[in-house]
Amino acid sequence: MDTEENDSSSQGDKPATYVAHFSSPVTTSPKKGNFEFESVYRASSKLNKQDARIRMLEIYGKDAVSWVIDDIRIKKTSDKVLGEQLELDFRAPKPERRRAKKKKWL
Repeated sequence: MDTEENDSSSQGDKPATYVAHFSSPVTTSPKKGNFEFESVYRASSKLNKQDARIRMLEIYGKDAVSWVIDDIRIKKTSDKVLGEQLELDFRAPKPERRRAKKKKWL
């Protein structure tokens, strides 16, 4: 118990936002989905998975007891914003990949 309390206090960082993917056992109505949660621990660590499990139970209730968390990833921001201004990308587009010509022998 003391080590868990020491770990959380030693982190000191603000919590990062993660996205967890879950799935239920195969039944007549299986469920799959995603949810967001915050944790100060590293992605897919044991304590991070505990935080995800607790958040899933808070959101979905007792139905989620048998559900499994498949994957945990850091939430990515979709837009690149630098202090209220969008970052522009002036690089040339990547060249389209071409397949090698097949030699047809009859």
